[in-house]
Formats: sequence, structure tokens, C-alpha cells
Amino acid sequence: MERSISSVQPPAFGDLITILSIDGGGIRGIIPGTILAFLESELQALDGNDVRLADYFDVIGGTSTGGLVTAMLTAPNEKSRPIFSAKDIVPFYLEHGPRIFPPKSSDWLSSIANLVKSIVMGPKYDGKYLRGLLNKLLKDLKLHQTLTNVVIPTFDIKQLQPIVFSSYKVKKSLDTDARLADICISTSAAPTYLPAHYFKTQDKDKNTLEFNLIDGGVAANNPTLVAISEVTKQVFGADPDFDKIEPLDYARYLVISLGTGTAKVEEKYNAQMAAKWGLLGWLVKGASHPLIDVFVQATADIVDFHIGVIFQALQCPQNYLRIQDDTLTGTVASTDVTTKENLQNLEEVGKALLKKPMSRVNFVTGLYEPVKNGGTNEEALKRFAKLLSEERKRRTARHQTPNLSS
Repeated sequence: MERSISSVQPPAFGDLITILSIDGGGIRGIIPGTILAFLESELQALDGNDVRLADYFDVIGGTSTGGLVTAMLTAPNEKSRPIFSAKDIVPFYLEHGPRIFPPKSSDWLSSIANLVKSIVMGPKYDGKYLRGLLNKLLKDLKLHQTLTNVVIPTFDIKQLQPIVFSSYKVKKSLDTDARLADICISTSAAPTYLPAHYFKTQDKDKNTLEFNLIDGGVAANNPTLVAISEVTKQVFGADPDFDKIEPLDYARYLVISLGTGTAKVEEKYNAQMAAKWGLLGWLVKGASHPLIDVFVQATADIVDFHIGVIFQALQCPQNYLRIQDDTLTGTVASTDVTTKENLQNLEEVGKALLKKPMSRVNFVTGLYEPVKNGGTNEEALKRFAKLLSEERKRRTARHQTPNLSS
């Protein structure tokens, strides 16, 4: 099993473990796409136009739309370079979003018909365009071929348990060495929106493993903790790539976690409303899906709370950057509205988010608050870009002169 060539030297040659994580959120993937384009441009300003994000991160984790972005950033072309650069992500969503989530008629009769269809007859979208697109782009590329390690959560509806597709696991077992296209289709299969995905893999002894998968967001819409856990397991497992790194030395972790925005500011549900809901009420409330909103937001926030507490307790909060906007309202907060106006608005949200103050979650209110003297998200990303560039150069130098790493 030959892995694609990566320019990321192992953490054993450096001082840091570098992690990038991208949340789920459907068409709102445009927001982190805008952030990633800025980060990659800063790295190119430091190290040349040929560098890509995959050259700097030990692991990139993504759920749902974030899983798709992860594959775009790490899947190799015929020259063993990423198929997409970060600046290609937003144009990709602008071009293909309206065909993945084709706009529905807005008249009331059609809206009722679509609602009945999604409740009784199946998911809102058939997923044919997305499946065809991913199969065309990723072909038969498999998990072990990514240019750096990736971690992509899904959920097996038959086994009722999360299935994490991890480059680290594939090194030890081929059971989960699935096609990247199948992984992306699976992690994006949001309940009520897109159909569940079934496929099989085989190990070296021809034993078959079957998967019945839906969106990873039901388990880990924010995959940051899953990515950190996969890395930590390698440290505990005495992986030589992590030589001389203590398992819980979080001061050596450099983590960028990107959200896709939330509509918390709207406060569109309350206890009085929910107290009257039956099954249908929890599933559909106007154009919203309360049950899905609840579990997706809960899984994302609990991860941010947990990681934020750890990094602050260990006195290295500067090593963890979470960029999230919880002030979305109206259509821009939707998962699947792909009108030209909304796509443009989402891009503007991403650009505006760069200019907003660097923020951390308040553990009491759950809201993001500006960090004192933290500057803007743009300035924070510039600082992280410099750290990433220095780490890459450090590893390269020590790899060429191994005795320097001792």
C-alpha cells in the first residue's frame, strides 16, 4: 500500500503537532472556504505560491461539508499535489451548490408538496448530482492516498455507532481504506436532506466490511476533538512519527477549528413552543428542523467547550483558534438555500468574519466574546501562518540533519 508523497515531515522532527478542523454545515461551507483561502494565501506569501495547506498540517479533520473540503485539500492529482487549492473552494460551492441543492419553488402549494414529500417519501434531495460529482473528481482514490492525514466522521445507522475514517487507522488495518468519494458521500448524507450511503470494503485477506452511513454531524459536527483524539492515540501507541512527544502535552498542539456559522442570535425556539411539539413539530417548524438544529449545535458546542477548557487550564489558549460566527440570521443560516443572492451573502459573511475580533466561547453563556488584545481573526490567522511556516522549516532542517532533533 503506497501512500502519496507528502511534504509534511513527521512531528518527531518538529516542536508542534498541527491540526486543522472544519465543521459541517451544507452550503455554509462557503464560510470556512473563505477563511481557508486567506490562510493559504498568507502561507504562500511566506513560502511561495506552490505551497498548499496540506503541506503544513499533520491532520485535517472534516465533517459533512467539512469532510468534502478536507478531501479537496488533500486528494492528490497525478503530480502528487492537492487537486484543489484553498482558493478553489468557494468557486466550487458557487458552481456546484445550486445543483447539489437545487432551489425549490417558493409558492405555497409547491412548498407544502415538498414538505409532504420529505416527510413521507424520502429525503429532500436525491443526491445523484453530488454522487456523480464526487465520483468524477475523486475517482478511485482511497483514504491511504491523501497527502496528509485526514479524519472524517460518519455514523453507521445499522450499527448505531460513529465510524471515523482515519488515515492513522488505515496504517494498521485496511478495513476502512475506503474510496474518498464514498467517504465524502457518507459524511454528507444529512438526515432528511440526502440519502444514506451503502458500500463495502475488503481487507488484505478479502474479508468484506459493509457500511450503512449517514452524516457525521449526528456524532461530531465539529470534528476537532475527534482529530485530536486520533493524534493522541498515536502518541500513546508509541508511533515513531511522534517520538519524544508526551501524550497530553497540549502546549505542543497547534489547532485551527473553523465553524460554518450558527443562528443562535435568532433564538427561534423556546420551551413554550417545544412543550407543544410532537414528532412532526420536532422535525419541522416552518423552514427549520428543530431536532437536527439541536443535536448538530450541541455536538459542535460541547467540543469547543471541552477543548477551550483544556487549553486554558494548561495555560496555552493561544494555541487554539476557533473561528465561528453565531450571529447568522434568516436565509444565510440555512443549510441548503443556493440562490445567487444567498451564495453571495455567505461569501460576504466569510470575508466579514476575517475582520471580526478573535473570540472565545464564554463557558457560562455559550456565546463568543472578543479576546482582549487578541486582534482580528485575520491577524490571528497571520500569526498562525507564521507559526506553521516556522514549524515546516524546522522539520525540514531537522529531517535533513537528524542529530539536530535530539
